[in-house]
Amino acid sequence: MFTIVINRRSRMVTGLERWRLLHRTQQVLLLFLLIGITAFGMLAISLVEEGPLTVVNEQEGVNVTEVSVLSKEQFRPKRIRFAGPRNSRQHAVRNSFLHAWKGYKAFAWGNDELDPVNNRSKVWFSLQLTLVDALDTALIMGLDDEYEEARKEIEKNLDLNVNKYVSLFEVTIRVLGGLLSVYHLTGDQLFLTKAKELGDRLLPAFQTSTGVPHSDVNLHLGKARNAAWTHSVSLAEIATIQLEFRELSYLTGNATYEAAAFNVSTKLHNMRCLKYGGLCPIYIDSANGKWDYLSSTITLGARGDTYYEYLLKQWLQTGKRIAWLRSDFAKSVKGMLRYLLRRSEPSKLLFAGEINARGDFLPKMDHLACFISGTLALAVEHGFARELLHYAKDIGETCRAMYTSNPTGLGPEIAHFNQNPLVQQDLFVKKNDEHSLLRPEAVEAWFYLYRLTNDSKYQDWGWDMLQAIERHARVASGYCSVASVMTIPTKCQPRMESFLLSETFKYLYLLFDDDHSLFDLRKYVFNTEAHPFPIRD
Repeated sequence: MFTIVINRRSRMVTGLERWRLLHRTQQVLLLFLLIGITAFGMLAISLVEEGPLTVVNEQEGVNVTEVSVLSKEQFRPKRIRFAGPRNSRQHAVRNSFLHAWKGYKAFAWGNDELDPVNNRSKVWFSLQLTLVDALDTALIMGLDDEYEEARKEIEKNLDLNVNKYVSLFEVTIRVLGGLLSVYHLTGDQLFLTKAKELGDRLLPAFQTSTGVPHSDVNLHLGKARNAAWTHSVSLAEIATIQLEFRELSYLTGNATYEAAAFNVSTKLHNMRCLKYGGLCPIYIDSANGKWDYLSSTITLGARGDTYYEYLLKQWLQTGKRIAWLRSDFAKSVKGMLRYLLRRSEPSKLLFAGEINARGDFLPKMDHLACFISGTLALAVEHGFARELLHYAKDIGETCRAMYTSNPTGLGPEIAHFNQNPLVQQDLFVKKNDEHSLLRPEAVEAWFYLYRLTNDSKYQDWGWDMLQAIERHARVASGYCSVASVMTIPTKCQPRMESFLLSETFKYLYLLFDDDHSLFDLRKYVFNTEAHPFPIRD
């Protein structure tokens, strides 16, 4: 050991002596060369992030056992009391939520969804979907009486021993996410007990030879399978379950849940997505665990979207300890900028297109893809380059145009964009894409943009959206999906989605939180169903 130190010192001294032997002109030239190399290196850093891509403690995984057991004692939540609306716009959103809640209570209480056209319930998973999914929204809006009546219903009648195959993805983000969020906000053991039971019943989906989970699981039989219509699973459905299973491990001290879900993320990381610079195909062959390029598109829309969202949010949730999550997200953003983001004619609207299996670029954008505006803004909030906020703003503007370019002021499911300078219409909607499910991704984006910029125009956009919902989607017992955003009067479809209450109304309410007092983005991360989880430092 001593000899090594001496040798290091001797080499340092030798270098210093050589420097002193140089002519002053040579010293100046060397200094300029060193400065030039340093400057070039700084310019080479991508605008995607500020600072190096890798950090010292990068690791392929995380010791979930240690993290979870410690967290069990450190993060036992206490009841958070919410004051309720503090301005007229928040009052209006809460009134809309209550209108939907009362219709659900009158005609579908304890069932999955409300059919507001025929005033009856709809069954999907038999898991009280709307009730569980919407409950944290009721809490955040200060609706304590509604919370108490829902709690009694859940305690008495939420039976997780359901003898049917349910979607691992949908049940995780809506039901497991909802139970965990309500437990965090109330500290009520009932919700953690239910969450643990549900987590246990979902685990069989991960028991595969390829490391790729099955898409559907029978909660009673403990068996899992893929949907009958495909041999593949989608990227989004297997890569958008990690926040929820990790939170369950944090709260129970049982590493099994986090390990099961995070192993999927690790597998996807190791599979790499090289062809399009970090952008992945939307299908994975469940038989061999490999990318299904022949039937996949590259998209920020359906079946791909939330994979990218959860790369960033997992990194945040774990206290920014797992560097490859940050790295994979940064690479995917570079891929988006290079391959997917284009501008329309004549107004230069920035949109996220798609690449089909043949490699052709398609100038179409799902409403779902509006999420990327908010995700980029959130990345900037957590240290990525400020330039990304310009892209976030521009995509947010495009999502606004998807609403204002049609007579109802509601956003269609998909918009198609013009790139021909001779055509004077930036976007149009095809007949099959005219419907609106009252999705949340646009207002979600405006919520994040308002948090970062404090520009009240985003609140005004949200207000316009709420008014359009009230004019064209409100019925006597709630709100309906709209068959076409292109015609007035609108025609109702017989379904009120649970995410209307869980996400759309929640993000509107938070958007109208003028001083950002609800859910500090440095302390909370929202799952893809808008359920807030604490960030663990």
